[in-house]
Amino acid sequence: MRRVQAARFTRGAQVDKLIENLSCVGRNPVAIHEHIFATVDGIVGAFAWGDTYAAEQFKDEFIHVINESLALLSSFSTEDFFPGAAGRMVDRLTGLVSRREKIFGMLDGFFERVLDQYMDPARGNKPGDDSSRSNLVQELIDIWREQGATKHITRDHVKAILMDTFVGGNNTSSVTMHWAMSELIRHPAELKKVQDEIRGAVGDKERVQHDDMPKLKYLRMVVKETMRLHPPATLLVPRLTTRQIKVGGYDIPANMKVIVNAWAIGRDPNVWENPEEFFPERFQESDIDFNGAHFELVPFGAGRRICPGLAMGVANVEFILANLLYCFNWELPDGVRGEDVSMEEEGSLTFHKKIPLMVVPTRFRMSPK
Repeated sequence: MRRVQAARFTRGAQVDKLIENLSCVGRNPVAIHEHIFATVDGIVGAFAWGDTYAAEQFKDEFIHVINESLALLSSFSTEDFFPGAAGRMVDRLTGLVSRREKIFGMLDGFFERVLDQYMDPARGNKPGDDSSRSNLVQELIDIWREQGATKHITRDHVKAILMDTFVGGNNTSSVTMHWAMSELIRHPAELKKVQDEIRGAVGDKERVQHDDMPKLKYLRMVVKETMRLHPPATLLVPRLTTRQIKVGGYDIPANMKVIVNAWAIGRDPNVWENPEEFFPERFQESDIDFNGAHFELVPFGAGRRICPGLAMGVANVEFILANLLYCFNWELPDGVRGEDVSMEEEGSLTFHKKIPLMVVPTRFRMSPK
């Protein structure tokens, strides 16, 4: 939570930029997912790299490498289904192995350059300086160096953590907000209810502040309901059984890969009443949360391997979404009705809207009392 709190300034600065950009579009429809992704990317980038991420050349190169990596991770591998020499041979013949090695080299080389830059004595960025307080790269390097000979965290671990920060932080948060805005624009009553709550709690401020967030109970329900219906990672990170077990009458051997379908759990009619319906009020009298304690709702997983970015991801989603709903009134383009908004899914590692949501924002300002 300390790291989440440390990112408050960056989160606020990026949201200010988002509000400014949307305030300039007039009555023109906008692809809201593009604005949301740019905001999340700015927050996560500044959180991880500090001022370095502001350089356009750095950002463009990194996003290109990450996109190539995601495409590879979601591609078909014969060895996944036929482990052993035969599967590896097919992957070599199809070119998957050479492509994997090439992209790994690009990604590893990128992180190597970043670490070399941060470890350059001429940089003058010392631990504890204000300039490094929200800089994940610097903190990971400090932890790595302080361990000395124990080496519980190595240089490769640092690079892997940075990779996971972007893969898990950027795409999943922006996808969740895209789905939330899509559901709300299709359900005007729920949209009005959450906007009334936010505007009643915030008052006449220019935007929502971090201190306002604990007051927004219905907004939290909207986020929960969005993650129930549209978990960004429909299939959670695979697990491995440590011993033979029996589940639902089936014998599961030890060392067996287990894949959990969070999408199916969230829509299970044995657990949820009217599971296909967007109904945030279902959480009104329920203590079910996505913190890993309730297996009915597991968009972040559960147990010791629950998503380590849960707190940061939720803070970003709720704060950005609160400001979008507070600062603007939202309409569909002329001639488009709520029922016309497509909710078709598309994707591999993450499931996003196949057809992006186009909406018209109108700047809202609280009337003086």
